[in-house]
Amino acid sequence: MKKPVVNYKNFRLSKINDPEFSHLKLLAGWIIYFALYFITENFIPAENCYIVHSKLDDIIPFCEIFVIPYVFWYFLIAGSLIYFALYNTDNFKNLMKFIIITQVVAMAVYIIIPNRQDLRPVEFARDNIFTDIVSLLYFLDTDTNVCPSLHVAYSIGIASVWLKEESASKWMKAFVVIAAILISLSTAFIKQHSIVDAFAASILCVFAELIVFGRYWVFKLGRRVSPDK
Repeated sequence: MKKPVVNYKNFRLSKINDPEFSHLKLLAGWIIYFALYFITENFIPAENCYIVHSKLDDIIPFCEIFVIPYVFWYFLIAGSLIYFALYNTDNFKNLMKFIIITQVVAMAVYIIIPNRQDLRPVEFARDNIFTDIVSLLYFLDTDTNVCPSLHVAYSIGIASVWLKEESASKWMKAFVVIAAILISLSTAFIKQHSIVDAFAASILCVFAELIVFGRYWVFKLGRRVSPDK
């Protein structure tokens, strides 16, 4: 079994500034995010939100089976952060930085340009466990503050970090990429997001990628264009 690079059995909150555990301070970003999420969800009236819509949204059918990858997103985030916290703290920091950047920008957009979508079906054509889960998601998560989609942004960020993880097998990298694609598609197919939200998240991810991995790409591209000696 692979040995963790950090022994968390020795962790105490008083040691949070120690080099061995200082990367965990980035988890505070989630506290700030949830606080802002609560504010934007409860103090911005839906009638004040700009409606996000594309003609593509009318073509994409509602398909409740896509709730499976949509919900899997939560496990993908947790699993990725736990893996990197155990086996590669540099990539843990990279992933958290990517997430925080997309969180900050998205929340700024939600506050400055409040938005919503009106795509959710009034009633479901079928009654099954998947529509029950979608109904629960609709109840727990409003249809406001959707653009850019953090479901898509986090998925792209997770895939980006895994593709740069040297210890990961090709199968693992392929699995994460496919999961990220299905998760991104799921946002439109269960009508949690407009396709516009996904495109906006993709642009946001280019910004986050350049900030977090700018040096990585400069080095990688530099090696390709440099003549062999």
